[in-house]
Formats: sequence, structure tokens, C-alpha cells
Amino acid sequence: LHKSLKNLVNSSEVMLFMKGTPTNPKCGFSRQAIEMLSSSNITFGSFDILTDDSVRQGLKSYSDWPTYPQLYVKGELVGGLDIMKEMMEEGDGDLSSELDISKDSFTPASTNVMTLEDRLKSLIQRSKVMLFMKGLPSQPKCGFSRQICELLQSEKVSFDAFDILTDEDVRQGLKKFSDWPTFPQLYIDGELVGGLDIVKEMVESGELKEMM
Repeated sequence: LHKSLKNLVNSSEVMLFMKGTPTNPKCGFSRQAIEMLSSSNITFGSFDILTDDSVRQGLKSYSDWPTYPQLYVKGELVGGLDIMKEMMEEGDGDLSSELDISKDSFTPASTNVMTLEDRLKSLIQRSKVMLFMKGLPSQPKCGFSRQICELLQSEKVSFDAFDILTDEDVRQGLKKFSDWPTFPQLYIDGELVGGLDIVKEMVESGELKEMM
């Protein structure tokens, strides 16, 4: 977990761990943090801690910071909302000077592409067996996702899951990244295995057990 947290923290030069997503923040503090970064024209990656309790709890001890949102720059914890507010005041309403990042050194468009790809790689490698699905194992939101969870659980495979319904960027980005148009998608050791049909075949042939 420590390694995957380090990867996540470093997956973008400016990284915000928040409740919800930038387009749909799930708490007032996270919303304010997004507004500050956006008003300073800072391009940033984000991670919705509500989709992953292991990251949510792990990051508290990793960073020794008990609350969210948490802002990281170049892999180092800056702090939470109060610290961001203080920096905004010191920087006359511009965070970028206080965070020691130059806005001119990159174009947001190219950074976003890079950030998303880095983020996808980091997500795919978050666990040895990683499932991208609709909903979560405890509450699947489609029949295919439910079936693939049942298959993995019946084989006693330990896996981590990501709910693509919570993040449209990941949902669309992963289709291109993996060249696989549908969900669920199962990855083992960072490599795409396939969807429900392929996993079914692998369970029947015993190949899945061998890979484990």
C-alpha cells in the first residue's frame, strides 16, 4: 500500500486527494480547494478518496495528516484547506507562486493528457489484481460487474476495485488506454486480462488459478 500511495502522490506535479471529483465535489472543503486551484489556473490531478477506503485510511498515516482534502506538490504534502487559504492570502490570490510551480512551463492540455495516463497506470498497478467495474464489489451497479466479482470471490482471488461511474475521465481514458471498449476490465500485474467472458473462460480452464 505504501508503494501505491507513493505512486498516487507522485502521479501529477500537483495532486489533490479529495471527497468527490473536481466536477462533483462531495464536501465544502474539497469544493473550496478546487476553486482555489482553478482560480490560480493550476493544472492538477485528483483522487476521490470516497472510492477507496484503503487509500483514504492509508494516506492519513502516510502523510500524518488526519483530514481531507490533502494537497501534494511534487510528491510532498503541502497541507489541507486552511494552509491553502493562508498561501492564497500570502500570494495575493495566486497559489502558484507560493507552491513554487510555474504556470508557463506547460500547457494545461498536454499536462492533462499526461496526468490522466499517469493516473491510469497508477490505478492499474494499485493492486496485483485490479478490477475496473460499475459500482463496487459490495454494491455492483450492473450484472456483468456483479458476475465478475462473484467469479473472483468464488476463486478466492484477493482483488481491489475501482468504480468507473465515479470518474468519467478514468472511464473514457481507460477504454483508449487499454483499447478495450467495455467494462468490467480485469488487470493482473498491470496487464489487461479482459472482460467477463475471458475471465469466465479462464476460471473454467483453471488458467486464472495458475496466474495467481
